[in-house]
Amino acid sequence: MLDLVLGLDIGGTSSRALVGDLRGRVVGRGSAGGGNPNSHPPRQAVAEVTAAAAAAMNGLEAGSVRRVVLGMAGISKMTDPQVAELFDEGWRALDLRCPVRVVSDCEVAFAAGTAAADGTVLIAGTGAIAARVERHRLVATIGGHGWLLGDEGSAFWLGREAVRALLRALDRGEPVGELGRAVRAELLGTGPDDADALRKQLIAAVNGRAPIALAELAPLVTAASGTDADARDIVARAAAVLADTAAGARRPGEERAPIVLAGGLTADGNPVGAALRAELLRRAGSPAPELHAAGPGAAGAAWLAALDLTGDEPARYPGI
Repeated sequence: MLDLVLGLDIGGTSSRALVGDLRGRVVGRGSAGGGNPNSHPPRQAVAEVTAAAAAAMNGLEAGSVRRVVLGMAGISKMTDPQVAELFDEGWRALDLRCPVRVVSDCEVAFAAGTAAADGTVLIAGTGAIAARVERHRLVATIGGHGWLLGDEGSAFWLGREAVRALLRALDRGEPVGELGRAVRAELLGTGPDDADALRKQLIAAVNGRAPIALAELAPLVTAASGTDADARDIVARAAAVLADTAAGARRPGEERAPIVLAGGLTADGNPVGAALRAELLRRAGSPAPELHAAGPGAAGAAWLAALDLTGDEPARYPGI
């Protein structure tokens, strides 16, 4: 019977699964809704995770799956005995009897970007966090403190800075630029013309939504960054603080260790990602570290599962 591994990348909005063999061949894929028990009721989370796994395992012998790695943010939730038991029930329902290892999304993202054993991963999406990886295992994190206490350079941070820039312009009686007009339209539609009334409505609109909803304004910043001074400044500052976060995860002597970039803000074509890469290389000097874009998280998780099973560096799956 062919030895297989299962990788799971579990987020708040989607759950993705990949089954592969030890030669780097993908034999099954599956997806379902958000399965992170930090974001959803645990029973619902388990249902989504097992649905993704079942789709990936469709037509395969469950007994051939020898290792499972599940990556997610906030893995401490899995130490809750009730949550752990629900997931154990899910594995039994799938007839999975092999070891299941739960790891941080940082560990999965790093594996999805490079086969190197040591280095740094920086994730910049709704939130922002960096981590140091040694021997393929996470050993330290920097940032990731959430919207209230940190996440500098994240999509939430960009959205908040965009609203603050508009409010500053209104406070000072300055003309509202392209970014400010876009923020006003997104939050209020047309809104009043009077600066004082507009300021009050903006504050009320932001405070009337979930704080994390400010992340939805990030695309307005990146879209305007080529022509609007406020947007350009926000992007530059985001790149600088994200580079600071990555630097905090690196030790002296690790100047050449690879850096894996993950999350929507680091994607090719995103102005924040472009500015971040330039900032990282500018700070590094020569020789510079290799910068890698993280591939699919489920493939990274499956590769870690294959590494657990073989003990040697296994073949890479497509996309990583």
